[in-house]
Amino acid sequence: MPKHVHAIPVAALLVSVSGAAALAQMVTPTVVPDPPKFEARGEISFVGPTDIYAFGTLAAYHEPAWVTEEFVNTGKLPPVAERLPKEPLIFKTATMKDGTGVYGDVMRHVIGGRPEGWNWIAGQNQGWGGVEYGMWECLTRTGPLFEVRADELAPLPNLAKSWEWSEDGHQLTMHLIEGAKWSDGDPFDADDVMFYWNDHLMDSNIAPQGGATPDTFGVGTTLEALDAYTIRFTFKDVRPEGVLYEMAFGKFCPLPSHVMKPQHPKYNADNTYEEYKNAFPADYKNFPGMGAWVPAAYRPDEIIVLRRNPYYWKVDDQGNQLPYLDEVQYKLSTWPDRTIQAVAGSGDWSNLEETQNYVEALRRAAEPTAPARLEFGPRILGYSLEFNYGSTGWGDPDERQQANRLLNRDLNFRKAVTTGLDRVLLGDSMVKGPFMAIYPGGLYPDTTYYNQDSTIYYPFSVEQAKAYLEAAGLKDSDGDGLVNYPDGANVEIALLASNAAGTDTTLSDGIIAMMEKIGLRVIADYTDGNGVEARRDAGDFDWAIRRVERAFNTVLQDTASLAPLGPTTSPFHKAGPDGTIEVMDFEQKLVDIMNEFRSATAERRKELMVDYQKIFTENVYSAGLVNYPGALIINKRFRNVPAGTPILSFQWAEDSALREQMYVPAEEQKDYELFPKTLAGL
Repeated sequence: MPKHVHAIPVAALLVSVSGAAALAQMVTPTVVPDPPKFEARGEISFVGPTDIYAFGTLAAYHEPAWVTEEFVNTGKLPPVAERLPKEPLIFKTATMKDGTGVYGDVMRHVIGGRPEGWNWIAGQNQGWGGVEYGMWECLTRTGPLFEVRADELAPLPNLAKSWEWSEDGHQLTMHLIEGAKWSDGDPFDADDVMFYWNDHLMDSNIAPQGGATPDTFGVGTTLEALDAYTIRFTFKDVRPEGVLYEMAFGKFCPLPSHVMKPQHPKYNADNTYEEYKNAFPADYKNFPGMGAWVPAAYRPDEIIVLRRNPYYWKVDDQGNQLPYLDEVQYKLSTWPDRTIQAVAGSGDWSNLEETQNYVEALRRAAEPTAPARLEFGPRILGYSLEFNYGSTGWGDPDERQQANRLLNRDLNFRKAVTTGLDRVLLGDSMVKGPFMAIYPGGLYPDTTYYNQDSTIYYPFSVEQAKAYLEAAGLKDSDGDGLVNYPDGANVEIALLASNAAGTDTTLSDGIIAMMEKIGLRVIADYTDGNGVEARRDAGDFDWAIRRVERAFNTVLQDTASLAPLGPTTSPFHKAGPDGTIEVMDFEQKLVDIMNEFRSATAERRKELMVDYQKIFTENVYSAGLVNYPGALIINKRFRNVPAGTPILSFQWAEDSALREQMYVPAEEQKDYELFPKTLAGL
């Protein structure tokens, strides 16, 4: 539980000096400068949520001819109408950019991740790059919300087709799709939902992928199944409507209980939790899914192949069972290679986010013969320097780590760090041109709740950074240019960063050099990508470089991560072994704001986030570094890609662009399928 305390005065713990003279020299913080103009941004056509899709029935349903011939006519599958739910989800072709599609072809992805296995809800990732989005479905959906009008913004139905609040606002009753089936034909129902809730989310031995914790849906929230297709949440708060956003990918995405229960330690005493987590490796055959495609083949370090799900429960308004594409491939390479292959035409899709490739990708896409088009979105990517505030023992810190956490909790120390960062130079080190913008921290500028006037920016100044260190009680006691602990040793900060991403190493090198100039010794602590996440979650870091994603883009998703609302919600301030968090004064204000935000009206939410942004940036809750736009690279043969699709908004572009409705005209289809006319498990 949160424990309210005042910020710990580091100066009292270290060498005490008078900071009055130093602080008197400080220049008043200012408003962050406008970002450079960037003309390549695509334009979005906004629609209402029911313009995209709705549940209903149609007179007849259709499927690829080869499925009927090879599987229905031979008795291997029931007719398509019998494989669909009572009321399938119907996509409306009027809002599809290119209308009704045709069947066939394959989308070739290139990814830098490697699948750990298929057990998403027990902590395994599938390699990222869109694999998870293609396989798993969740209670609600938020990816398409980037094109929904602001005054109609709300999570879209998905596995939960509808819901209503109780009169007192403490209960939310959700109605699941009726008659939908997993890709192996087994019924989907409330048992699958409750298996995820009771035996994963509420099991302290398991940490699901997607970052969901018992606090994600509100401290003390309970869930019960009323019947096979009805579930009910009970909340302590009144109408916390923000939880509907948290029920989208990847916080509430159930997996098949009929396959997984026999391996779970609760139901199989012979299995450990580690054995359960690894019970469904990447080469496990025919793992069932509710997504548009399901696993068909895997070759280590080569490829993952997904084939169409014959029981997929979504159709277009002409009755065509989706997806249009029969196969999706994920070639296992590197993240920079993803962009190279998409630009060259040997891959079909890339979220261009590796800044070292920006200039060349633009140049190549501008050529008339280029196989792919490239469209930049808003500046919704960026990096922050995060401070570990876990003074209550989170991560089992040693004496040095504990001393550094106390430093992190001193505002003058954090001001020294942010003032010592030359963000223009950091941006230039990543890519030249009008891409990079100064990012003080908190909300991103190109987002709904951002307010420039409430964003406090501490301009770069080595001299002022040194003065802030002095005001924090730190001085160079041995004359070597670096500040010292009371015992005479140099202050040493370990900077956790991924060695798998060029941007992380570039930023890490720059931060280390800049901190040395103000008198702080920072040491790179490189770990591979998965290891970084594990160590951050465990509290094993002093500082960490983190790419900031959805919470500071939408606020409506991952809301609980924006302040320590519970023992486990904050990514850099979680409870210690005793379950308490020593909440600093300004943090308590952020907690109060976000608690109110969850059930506030739309207008009140805007007011709350103005206050949030001011408190966050004024107190340097984390030190923002740079933010920049991403671009979607898509092979020109693909249709139904919405104009202006951002690579990251409410979700990554693989969900926003609705790949299940993308298609290739018959005359442009290529012979790229590896397993034509096949279905996984049949």
